[in-house]
Amino acid sequence: MKKPSIAMTIAGSDSGGGAGIQADLKTFHQRGVYGTSALTAITAQNTQGVHGVHVMTPEFVADQIRVVLDDLPADAVKTGMLANASIIQAVGEQLRKHQATKLVIDPVMVAKGGAKLLQDEAIQALLTQLLPQAHIITPNLPEAEVLVGRTIQNVADMKEAAKYLHEYGVAHVVMKGGHMLDHQLTDLLFDGQYFHEVEHERINTRHTHGTGCTFSACLTAELAKGADAVTAFHTAQQFIVMAIQTAPNLGFGQGPTNHWVQLPL
Repeated sequence: MKKPSIAMTIAGSDSGGGAGIQADLKTFHQRGVYGTSALTAITAQNTQGVHGVHVMTPEFVADQIRVVLDDLPADAVKTGMLANASIIQAVGEQLRKHQATKLVIDPVMVAKGGAKLLQDEAIQALLTQLLPQAHIITPNLPEAEVLVGRTIQNVADMKEAAKYLHEYGVAHVVMKGGHMLDHQLTDLLFDGQYFHEVEHERINTRHTHGTGCTFSACLTAELAKGADAVTAFHTAQQFIVMAIQTAPNLGFGQGPTNHWVQLPL
């Protein structure tokens, strides 16, 4: 058997299995890479909302990253829920020490049900400590609005926000248009020079829990296998559209997407 590529996720746990560490590891597996993890928080969560959060200490988060990467060096790393500035600092330090070059940041701030998953004072730490290390950042529009400090109402605004975030040192900025009210949606990637855009129709469903985690995990898996950023973006976009279209209709709230999506590896 060929030795698989390794992808690592640094994120919170979703006890309902639709987002966070669980969604990341399922997606890694489906895309043919070996997944490792470091937990930043444990949540009591289902499709109807987050009912409790227990945040790990920065020291323990750092310990998890260190012992895993010392033994199982990752070909790509993604971050999800990071909770606070202290954890962001610990994550940044460990990734610098281990020279993690293919870093994907999913700036998880608020759960689908509205629970805040990133403290306000952590925003600046994310911008200044992690973005300069990042290969790709993947905010949805509400997250991007917080990061850039202004509203985003159309594709032109998305492009300006992407340029703003790129100035922090991140190599590629992905802007996801799913929160737009239009029937025709646009996702885009900015590489510092060019915009790579994908249009798709809105899918009318309530089963979108964990879409950001799943998208960024697929992106990370493709990078781990050696894909360039633009190719990884297109694969991840195709994967998440299909995952939403074929969601398994689980739970009484906003159910998970389909992590069994079959795409060529």
